[in-house]
Amino acid sequence: MSLCFVENRIMHPLEKYELQMTRRQLLSRGRGCLGVAALASLMQQDQASALAGSQGVVGGSGNAGGVPGLPHFPGTAKRVIYLFMAGGPSHIDMFDYKPALKEIHGTELPESIRNGQRLTGMSSGQSTFPCVAPMFNFKRYGERGTWVNSDLLPHTASVVDEMTIIKTMNTEAINHDPAITYINTGTQQLGRPSMGSWLSYGLGSPNENLPAYVTMISVGASPGQALFSRLWGSGPLPSKHQGVQFRSGGDPVLYLNNPAGVDAGIRRKLLDAVGKLNETRFDDVGDPEIQTRIAQYEMAYRMQTSVPDLMDIESESEATFQMYGPDAKKPGSFAANCILARRLAERGVPFVQLFHRGWDQHGNLPRELKKNCQGVDQPAAALIKDLKQRGMLEDTVVVFGGEFGRTIYSQGKLTKDNHGRDHHGRCFTTWVAGGGFKRGFDYGTTDDYSYNIVENPVHINDFNATLLHTLGIDHRRFTIKYQGLDLKLTGVEEAKVVRDVLAAS
Repeated sequence: MSLCFVENRIMHPLEKYELQMTRRQLLSRGRGCLGVAALASLMQQDQASALAGSQGVVGGSGNAGGVPGLPHFPGTAKRVIYLFMAGGPSHIDMFDYKPALKEIHGTELPESIRNGQRLTGMSSGQSTFPCVAPMFNFKRYGERGTWVNSDLLPHTASVVDEMTIIKTMNTEAINHDPAITYINTGTQQLGRPSMGSWLSYGLGSPNENLPAYVTMISVGASPGQALFSRLWGSGPLPSKHQGVQFRSGGDPVLYLNNPAGVDAGIRRKLLDAVGKLNETRFDDVGDPEIQTRIAQYEMAYRMQTSVPDLMDIESESEATFQMYGPDAKKPGSFAANCILARRLAERGVPFVQLFHRGWDQHGNLPRELKKNCQGVDQPAAALIKDLKQRGMLEDTVVVFGGEFGRTIYSQGKLTKDNHGRDHHGRCFTTWVAGGGFKRGFDYGTTDDYSYNIVENPVHINDFNATLLHTLGIDHRRFTIKYQGLDLKLTGVEEAKVVRDVLAAS
């Protein structure tokens, strides 16, 4: 039997008395009963989110803490820096090289290799599918003599002995938006938490003055697919766990600075007053997003001091700038963002993701891929060296990869010095360094066409399960209840930890 609120008093439905009211008053007051019922239903659905909201807060910081019981076991890593090359880097032209490709250059891709694979609408109408060998030089590098494109990635080649290079990553998605959503959230469906949000929720952060999850997008990269903020969104988790995007121009974080005429003292009094109002409102309705709002206001207040210090890379040595390359002092460049990622890692931020667009070479691949690599090769290698010399690489995982790879066949016309490649999710390459991954290790084998996996496939959800493992998290037990489902970063299908790529398995 429900209770309705009328004129600030509780009226039992069976209570008999005369109440004169208009039709408008009846509808207005009856709305409260329906609201209570709806709120009860919504609060049942959001029970996991409310739990996350309370567990993720220690001392009102909004970031420290995490879920009790996590990590599940001692991890080998404390943080992740994810270098995401959005658009689909060509694994064939960068890492998965086979000398025999020169022999099949210009020949038709055999149907036995393609094996009925679904194609995108951009190349499905082609009458011919000529194979294309890389139009670049490769050399063997490192103690294991792994092939790396020496024209495009000379700096990356110099640190190849620090990496595990996984050549058999795979995904079912063949178009950008579902593919990049899939690898970042564990599903092609929209609205699920991103990896950084999961880690913010599960592990919290040792730094109360910076977000647990920071994203940056390179300025000056080639135009590419749109990067929607939902890629670093928190889905059904409290919104305090979503990624905070740092910008390159003006204020690094929007609305962080005080408006004109408002000093720190006034700001503090204002936040205290608003905080009391929000606490009162939370006591009334129990909405966990109100706690998030309080925590985020407090975080923004502390970030007014911590962010300017973080962003002041002029304090870095000239040797550091030279190591990261000629763009290191350009705000928003991939090189400058790599320096900021290291500075964030030093300050304990658990998850930093750098997005670099423009890797979608359907045409003019030789020219455009070279341009892409010139922007990221030296900074990515420098990040490895920088972390190592500071003693941080051993507990920091650095990931370099995209949402899928490219086809062995040419999209469009193949000429002597030009061609394109379409999307290819059946196999592609990702490299990982530090944080408990093996040093100087190649994993997985593709066929002679770099088209199918022959040995040791690594699904993108397997890769995410392995990343979580290095952080001390059992992905099978890391779930939240939402709309009748047990959501997890590694999707619905059973994922597995790829122990062969871990130094201590």
